[in-house]
Amino acid sequence: MNKKAIRDEIIHISGVNPKKCMKCGKCSGTCPSYNEMEYHPHQFVYMVESGDIEPLMHSDSLYKCLSCFACVERCPRGVEPAKIIEAVRLMTVRQQGANHLKSDAIPELLDENLPQQAIVSAMRKYSK
Repeated sequence: MNKKAIRDEIIHISGVNPKKCMKCGKCSGTCPSYNEMEYHPHQFVYMVESGDIEPLMHSDSLYKCLSCFACVERCPRGVEPAKIIEAVRLMTVRQQGANHLKSDAIPELLDENLPQQAIVSAMRKYSK
């Protein structure tokens, strides 16, 4: 896939229009994982908009996002950066050999308090 096709697919998966972003940084300012991330929510939005997605796909920031949607609540334009981060994560995970979590590793992560929904979600997300 070329850069434009990847960008368009991420925008399609997320359902977010990154052009609405006014680059105010409020999303990043409220992010509880800010100090752990190489790229912050507002940078994900900008980089997807500009088509500079390759560095995002190789960044640990994809897995530092808590998907807590604090950035979504804080955005004055309704851009929803967490959905863009999740879409980039899904694109990365779905690439052959790029899975962050292999299905064989899931059983050792299980405990009796883990909801079944988490197990099914992990299998759907990481086995494509």
